[in-house]
Amino acid sequence: MPTLEYSAILGELEKKIYRPVYFLTGEEPYFIDEIEDYVEEHVLDDSGKEFNQTVLYGKETDVHTVIEYAKRYPMMSNYQVVIIREAQDMKDIKGLEAYVKAPLRSTILVMSYKYKKMDKRTGFVRAIMKNGVFFESRRIYDHKVPSWVSGEVKRRGYEITPKASLLLSEHVGADLSRMKNEIEKALINLRSGSIIDDRVIEENIGISKDYNIFEFQKAIGSKDVLKANRIAGYFAANEKEHPVFLIIGSLNAFFMRVLKCLYLRGKRDQKEIASILGVHSFFVREYQLAARNYNYAKLKKIFDLLYEYDLRSKGVNNASTTYGELLKELVYKILH
Repeated sequence: MPTLEYSAILGELEKKIYRPVYFLTGEEPYFIDEIEDYVEEHVLDDSGKEFNQTVLYGKETDVHTVIEYAKRYPMMSNYQVVIIREAQDMKDIKGLEAYVKAPLRSTILVMSYKYKKMDKRTGFVRAIMKNGVFFESRRIYDHKVPSWVSGEVKRRGYEITPKASLLLSEHVGADLSRMKNEIEKALINLRSGSIIDDRVIEENIGISKDYNIFEFQKAIGSKDVLKANRIAGYFAANEKEHPVFLIIGSLNAFFMRVLKCLYLRGKRDQKEIASILGVHSFFVREYQLAARNYNYAKLKKIFDLLYEYDLRSKGVNNASTTYGELLKELVYKILH
């Protein structure tokens, strides 16, 4: 069968559609762990797990042992589960090819082969793809994290506003395991079907809805001098949570999108513009406003400033200027 995506695999498992072999590989451990955990926790009930669930570790097992467990028949159950954790550490895992070619249908064999890739041209992988599931877990790029957050929240039966999704993404980054924990914090006091907005994020996770990088960018884009300086002051007073290199990096990404907006002047399709910018259509108007406030010449100066202040924040040509002073200087020069 063809390779399946993460959501499709979970969808099958939730419907109790089980494959005899799951080979989970790739650089992103989150999706591998989620699939493995679901099989471990939900396929068998507590009494069934005692007799019919086996967890092995790659360094501590071998092909012969895995096959021995996999060929057992379940006791008082339709299925038995065999999980190989850290399968990338197992010697000669391709020696399982003979079993994978004719797996026992009452066994669910899960192999978690993390941080590495397996050559799809091998007979071992071809046999897995024919008789089971071969899943490649790819890392999510930072700009795609907000979409993933929205999808994950929706999968749990809730909704999230674009701004709240961005706030979470900026706060956590592409660490999906940590993101899962933050989402669970946000949902803890909400009824199913509720909407997570920036107020919920502030109350349950502690990310300010008023003093964050997106409000900062919005203030700079609209040339709201008072608000931009007020947020810069907040960042300076909370340097640990808002390190200057992250702020400069975010501003650089913001002004790159503003530059693209200048090229896109005249286009009216908000969805097309949003797709080109790599943002939710909710935010397109903010970038269009900034594009009216900053011309090409000014943007060139801003990119030079961001480069200069990034170096100065790292100690280059900066003997004594503090973090707060650097940030306030940068904001002044951008806005004037």
